[in-house]
Amino acid sequence: MSDVLRVGNASGFYGDRFSAWREMLDGGELDVLTGDYLAELTMLILGWDRLRDPSLGYAKTFLRQLEGCLGTALDRGVRIVTNAGGLNPAGLAAAIGALADRLGLTVRVGYVEGDALARPDALTANAYLGAYGIAACLDGGADVVVTGRVTDASLVVGPAIARFGWGRDDLDALAGATVAGHLVECGAQVTGGNFSFFTELPDGGRRPGFPVAELHPDGSCVITKHPGTGGAVTVETVTAQLLYEVGGPAYLGPDVVTRLDTAELGADGPDRVRVSGVRGTPPPTTLKVGVNNLGGFRNSMTFVLCGLDIPAKAALVRGQVAAAVGTDGLEFTLARTDHADAVDTEAASALLHVHLRDADRARAGRAFSAAAVELALASYPGCTLTTLPGDATPYGVFTADAVPQDAVPHVAVLPSGERVPIPPPARTAGPPDGPAPAAAPPAATTPAADPADGTDPPAERPTRRAPLGELVGARSGDKGGDANLGIWARTDATWSWLRGWLTTARLRELLPETAPLTVERYELPNLRAVNFVVRGLLGQGVAASTRFDPQAKALGELLRSRLVDLPAELTPGPDSLPGGPDSPAGGTTPGEGR
Repeated sequence: MSDVLRVGNASGFYGDRFSAWREMLDGGELDVLTGDYLAELTMLILGWDRLRDPSLGYAKTFLRQLEGCLGTALDRGVRIVTNAGGLNPAGLAAAIGALADRLGLTVRVGYVEGDALARPDALTANAYLGAYGIAACLDGGADVVVTGRVTDASLVVGPAIARFGWGRDDLDALAGATVAGHLVECGAQVTGGNFSFFTELPDGGRRPGFPVAELHPDGSCVITKHPGTGGAVTVETVTAQLLYEVGGPAYLGPDVVTRLDTAELGADGPDRVRVSGVRGTPPPTTLKVGVNNLGGFRNSMTFVLCGLDIPAKAALVRGQVAAAVGTDGLEFTLARTDHADAVDTEAASALLHVHLRDADRARAGRAFSAAAVELALASYPGCTLTTLPGDATPYGVFTADAVPQDAVPHVAVLPSGERVPIPPPARTAGPPDGPAPAAAPPAATTPAADPADGTDPPAERPTRRAPLGELVGARSGDKGGDANLGIWARTDATWSWLRGWLTTARLRELLPETAPLTVERYELPNLRAVNFVVRGLLGQGVAASTRFDPQAKALGELLRSRLVDLPAELTPGPDSLPGGPDSPAGGTTPGEGR
């Protein structure tokens, strides 16, 4: 048996590239192919599906993708692991069996259950299970393993456990595989998708390939992609994904707490990045639980305000709409997209977004949207709207909870039908609040204090006014109502400046919407990165948020666009000359040996 396990990923979310399963199976050698379909919003969507039809609750797209690929996977011995089971893994497992029968194929399907929790007032409530149920299904001979809500990284950790035989105390190996799983879980994001410096990619980022993790028995891995596919795998693309949707250096999971501050990245050839040195500590005593509730109903209308007196026009609309429907649940956002002395209507216009949320569907529905339309001839000059009146739609509220690990009945259902209980880890720890384990660089798990030198550069230090993004990259995302914002420096010199300059106070200045919120700041020196967690930026979560960027995906690019005083001696670009051996298409990548 090979000492390398090649795990590919063909889906980062429900709606990802449909052809990716075929591309990954045909593009190169694989042992396992995974597909991640679940996000907080997806669980809400699947919950609505199940309300309409109790036999649903899984990602139906996966079945259509599998129809054209199942035979190929079986012929090539590629095992499939996916969380597309959503709220009904048993239902999807049965549907796969029926699909195989229709195609004349013999397939062994296992599934993992136990994540669904009974919460009478919740639409969905699911614990984030670990990887040992997946491993048990693979050990039981499954060609396809279907799960419900497991941690995203478990889709990779489970096959590694099955291949290498890791026990619960192999914490460093489990942590290394967790990093590998986190890196490939979002598909093309690690191969150049959503990358700050996409213009430097060999193909300009037009169609990045999907990733492959080559795992080794000690938990280290190489992140790569199939030959000839687009995008690139560099230390910077890997850094960007490692910073995605994380909090502090201690990355909590059901099987291990992974110390992100111990990960070492280094180039391993073209489109290959080695990840090593990751340390793990015992997992917490509890499992995270994602809970979705129906929050009520919502509706939106957008007024176009053109030309002069934009604030006065917006004030008039506010007063008129409030008088018509009342102020409860009403929210106004004025987007100053207008330009002075513009030569066309669009460039001269601002947008006033009006949102209404209410438990009463009738009030949030036509009563609201019709009231907005009725102002067309009785409001500000040039009054117009971007949409016709519409009905209200339901929205969900996401909250996170925790339950004891031993309170969740984690079960692997093998292809034979045998049900195998998965015991919780015998060795757990409370919330990590100390340094990293011995032999790893010490680092705090609590937010880092702002550095003492986070002040403006002295007058004698020459500066130049330019966008912050000339020197740094960023990746941002959502976790419930919170947002994370990771920023990495491209050179050691820039890192030396960035960690002292980018304090929480300065972040609040650059992003004023964060000023009234709790902001936590963490440093990851191995990555030359600072990560911020902004509590409450997204309100009650993605499905309830009326923010223009409801998932905070563009928050990092907003920060990079801000004009600041950059030290004049710091030059844009990585630690290399463009096109040289350290460029994205070259043989080595910036950051090796950090």
